[in-house]
Amino acid sequence: MQQNNFRVTIADGGEASLRALENDQVDLMMIDISMPHMRGFESIPIFHERAPAIPLIAMSGYAFANLNAPAPDFLRMALELGAARCLRKPFTPDALLAAIKDCLAEHGAVSAIGLAQ
Repeated sequence: MQQNNFRVTIADGGEASLRALENDQVDLMMIDISMPHMRGFESIPIFHERAPAIPLIAMSGYAFANLNAPAPDFLRMALELGAARCLRKPFTPDALLAAIKDCLAEHGAVSAIGLAQ
């Protein structure tokens, strides 16, 4: 799939994303914290270990029912695990495109995005 002059590879979960890293040229990874088969927290360190030069954008729409209760900040945790950027769902297409462009500019890449969902 190609959009906004990016070639996009969509992978169904963490394991498929790891295969895409091996088989495709990937300049950026995007993962959902809550994806099937391998959670984002499990996959971020693995992606970072296998492809440390590829920036990773983590996203999450997890909302807590009681905002006053102490709860983990999944996106902050993703940054600590090695994500380059984080987006809280829902986000705008402009916010996504800005995060992508920032990551690609910082890492000197321009073309391919791997998306794990």
